[in-house]
Amino acid sequence: MSINHIVTPLDSAILDSKQQYVFYHKMIDFALKELIVVVQRQNLCNQDEVLLFKQYCDLLLYSIEAMRIKYMYDEESNMKVDLTDSGFPNYLEFRYLFNDLGLREDHLHKLKPIETLKAEFLDTLMHYKKPIKKNKLFQAASIVYYTSVNKDYIFNRFVQGKILRNSKNNKTKFLTSWSFYDVSHNRPFICYMYFDYDGDINDYKGKIYEALRNIADRDMSLDTMAYAIDRRLPKVSPKYIKRIDLGPIHNVFAKDENELTHVILESIGKKEIPLESYAISMKIEEVKSKSEFEEGHFFSKQTLQKWGEVEEQCNVLAPHRVIQLFYNKTPEIINSLSKPPIEISSIEQIKK
Repeated sequence: MSINHIVTPLDSAILDSKQQYVFYHKMIDFALKELIVVVQRQNLCNQDEVLLFKQYCDLLLYSIEAMRIKYMYDEESNMKVDLTDSGFPNYLEFRYLFNDLGLREDHLHKLKPIETLKAEFLDTLMHYKKPIKKNKLFQAASIVYYTSVNKDYIFNRFVQGKILRNSKNNKTKFLTSWSFYDVSHNRPFICYMYFDYDGDINDYKGKIYEALRNIADRDMSLDTMAYAIDRRLPKVSPKYIKRIDLGPIHNVFAKDENELTHVILESIGKKEIPLESYAISMKIEEVKSKSEFEEGHFFSKQTLQKWGEVEEQCNVLAPHRVIQLFYNKTPEIINSLSKPPIEISSIEQIKK
C-alpha cells in the first residue's frame, strides 16, 4: 500500500479499501494498548489514575472496534481518519456510531433474519461452491454490529467519571475524572481533578458534573480551565488538575506539518523503516493551587484558588528504530523533551 493511495479530502483520509481498513484498525488498536502499558510502567500516573486511564482507553478501543465491524463490508460508506495532528478517527465517526445505535431496532427490522442469512450462506458455499458476495457479508456484519455493540460503551464527546474518595494521600478528599474528544484537534484528552468539599458529596455531585461538562469539554489553557471550574463551583475547592493529551499518532496516514510525522513519512518512502512504523506524542499538563484568596463584596464573597504555573511534560513514544531516526534527524526536538523518548513495541505482521 503506497502513501499516495490514501485519499485526502481536506483534513480527513477515507479508508477506501479493505487492505487500508484492516491496516489502520490494527495499528490504532496496537498503539492505544501500548500507551496504556507505558503510562503504568513509566509512573506517568498513580494507581488510581492508571485505572481510570485504562477505562477511557477501553471505551476508545471498543468504539474503534465497532467502527471496524460497521464499515468492513460497506461498499457505500467509508470511515474517515483525521490527518491534522491526530491519527484518530474523525470525531463525526463516533457520532455516527452513537446515532446508529440509537435507532438499533429500526435497522434490525430492515435486515434479513439471521437464520435466513445463514441458510443463504450455506447454500452459496456448499451447493453453488461460490464465495459470499460483499453485500451479503455487509448484511451479516450489520447484524453483528446492531446486536452486539452497546451504545453505552461508545466514546462520546464528553465522558464523565465518578467522584471517588482520594485513597493516595490526605491532602484532598476527592478525585474525579473526565475525558473529552476535542473537535478542533480530533484527539481524546483525559483529565483528573483532586478537590475538597465540606458536606455530603452526593448532594453536590450533580452540579460538579454539569460544570465540568459545560466548562472543561474542550482544549484550552489549563490554568484558564482551573479558574473557570473554581468560579463555577463556589462550594468546591479544586487543588490539583491534571490533563493528558493522547496524540497525535504519527504514522503513514498522517498529512500534517509535524516534524516527527515528516521524519516517519520520509523514512517510509526511502524504505528505511517498514510501512507500519509509528510514534505517539503525549503531553501531560498539571496545575496546583498554591494558596487561596477571596473575591467579591461583603455579602457575596467567594474563596478562590491562586493557581501556580502550569507544568508541562512532553513525551514521545516510539519503537527503537524510529527513536534512532528522531535522534539523527530532529535532535533539537528530542533534546527538548521532558525525558528521553520512551521505547514501545513495533507492530509485527500488521499487513497480514
